Amino acid sequence: MATRNPPAQAPQQQERPARALRGAAISFRADPFLAEDPAATLRHWPDALIRLEGGRIAGIGDFSAEAAAGLAVTHYPDALICPGFIDTHVHYPQLPMVGAYGEGLLEWLERYTFPAEMAFADAAHAAHAARVARVFLHALLAAGTTTAAVYGTVHAASAEAFFAESARLNTRMIAGKVLMDRNAPAALLDPPGGGIDESAALIERWHGRGRQLYAVTPRFAPTSSPAQLAAAGRLWREHPGTYLQTHLSESPPELAWVRELFPEAEDYLDVYHRAGLTGRRAVFGHGVHLSEAEFCRCHATGSALAHCPSSNLFLGSGAFRLSEAKRRDRPVRVGLGSDVGAGTSLSTLRTLGDAYKVSRLNGTRLSAVQAFWLATRGGAEALELEDRIGSLEPGMEADLVVLDLKATPLLEMRMAACDSLAEQLFALMTLADDRSIRATYVAGERLYG
Repeated sequence: MATRNPPAQAPQQQERPARALRGAAISFRADPFLAEDPAATLRHWPDALIRLEGGRIAGIGDFSAEAAAGLAVTHYPDALICPGFIDTHVHYPQLPMVGAYGEGLLEWLERYTFPAEMAFADAAHAAHAARVARVFLHALLAAGTTTAAVYGTVHAASAEAFFAESARLNTRMIAGKVLMDRNAPAALLDPPGGGIDESAALIERWHGRGRQLYAVTPRFAPTSSPAQLAAAGRLWREHPGTYLQTHLSESPPELAWVRELFPEAEDYLDVYHRAGLTGRRAVFGHGVHLSEAEFCRCHATGSALAHCPSSNLFLGSGAFRLSEAKRRDRPVRVGLGSDVGAGTSLSTLRTLGDAYKVSRLNGTRLSAVQAFWLATRGGAEALELEDRIGSLEPGMEADLVVLDLKATPLLEMRMAACDSLAEQLFALMTLADDRSIRATYVAGERLYG
């Protein structure tokens, strides 16, 4: 049975006095990677008044006492209000083993990831799944992240636990149970057809329920048989509005393995394309070693890439070529991913700092304006959610983060020396961390800070 596109309206909010936030604010008009004048894509209010109503932004403009009359105003001086951060690739069950030492991708999976995910087996481990989901989602909010594309484990209970906690918090999340039917420990393998049936049941239960969205989630090509990949493609097509998320071209040994397992494919992305797993709402994690032909196919199909710089540096996987992905003649939609556990932090600010370092390794530069685009509106576009989140505009869902410009003595000192907004943003992405998150709002409600 086909699932309709989920309704765009925000969940019902309890009646409360009209209210607003006051403080400096930023939002994006357009993609700075594609603009002749990147700075012109960023809108800045030195002193904004953001009215909140029914879980949405009811209005935004320059502050004035007259405009604020009758509103309960929360003022954030020495701060910057921006759309909530968006993480387009992250594994919540891996949170307990973040920072595991010293392996390449494939060895790291065998030694750390698979054992950690076995702890989610069956309903008997539901308490563990619920606890990790709760810690994970609260850690996201503490990092200023309000939306994420999230991987569970192969167990349906992992997705159930995650969606239940996200629904309780009213966060807009995308998630799915992982699909694997080969090349993994027996305890983490789907039975023939079972993973597809469980995924279909989760879609019916959770996709479009409140702010929850479902992603069909093959882990990566080597752990799914051609039959499972094809079945995943059919499941995705049968449920319009759902997502597809998986891994792509993360490390050279992985690429060699894919060539061995799928000799008929033109390249790694072609494995997914043949199975019907490319298109809008398809999000591929990493994409470190993509060819020009694969970038072109991402552009042509509308498939998005999740840039995971912290993870790629930590595992030594390589340096994602962001400037090539965003080339103006065939731009690819790109968001940011923390990727925890291979990444080292859920903090988008720290991820932005690592993205800058990766760009320099490639001989390019990531500007602060481009970086904050990736973290907000760019991530929303990668997830096909730019009509709901990622911008401070009337009618958008009121997911916001308030950044403290004086969170540490060092940051305060550096801010005093900044003579432009771009310098302030660059200082935030290179010097700030979770301590700079003064508040996080979800559907207009302050859930952190």
